[in-house]
Amino acid sequence: MPFSPSPRARSGPRRRSLLAVGPAALALAGCTAGGEDSGDPGDGPSAADRRARARAARDSEELAERYDAVIAARPELAERLRPLRGEVVRHARAFDGGRKASPSPAVSPSASSASSASSSPSAAAVPGNDRDALAVLAAAERDLADRRAKALVGVDGELARLLASVAAAGAAHVYLLTEGDA
Repeated sequence: MPFSPSPRARSGPRRRSLLAVGPAALALAGCTAGGEDSGDPGDGPSAADRRARARAARDSEELAERYDAVIAARPELAERLRPLRGEVVRHARAFDGGRKASPSPAVSPSASSASSASSSPSAAAVPGNDRDALAVLAAAERDLADRRAKALVGVDGELARLLASVAAAGAAHVYLLTEGDA
């Protein structure tokens, strides 16, 4: 599905940054793939990889909670945010083996708001207007994508490729949140 170009002139550098993240992440993932053949075939993932995978799953779950908080506080953004939140939940499942992360936010905005407020500090931090709420989510996505790109160096091939892919998806989410007018 082709996207129409944004009428805003300031989109150039961000698009270039977005396009630069994918190849760089894939290149880093390719550099770490050699670790798959080392050691005994039955060794399985290292303790560092298991910790990195668990951390990545928790990070995605926390990001999904941020989406829930924004959706609860700014229901007019729900249609735009639900597909992105769904991707974040799928990322958590990919890292965690599908054991955690609910597939969709609570049905009732008031119920979702109440549960998010009690379990997540981000619920109270949702800005009062749509633009700022989207900016908060974009900043969280950008930070997480950056951390995942840095984590590529310390993990083996399969996990590195997954981290690279999810980091690139996070960069795409940043674009959609900041410039992708739906």
